[in-house]
Amino acid sequence: MTKFTEYKVVHIVEGGCGTLLLGASGLPLQKMEAELNMYAQDGWQVVFQIVEQKRYMLFWKREAVIVTLGR
Repeated sequence: MTKFTEYKVVHIVEGGCGTLLLGASGLPLQKMEAELNMYAQDGWQVVFQIVEQKRYMLFWKREAVIVTLGR
């Protein structure tokens, strides 16, 4: 088991415009990949991740990924 001395939480959210116009737009995978690669270059590793769904402007649901990084 890896012991981490530092943690960072990253919150990546589905786009709001696509949710309003289309009812859903999906998570921005390219943005998520670029952001995780940036953190990996600084020595961060993914420890845990979860996908959450939140209500958005009363009628829609919007997804987000919460990623916990450690190093």
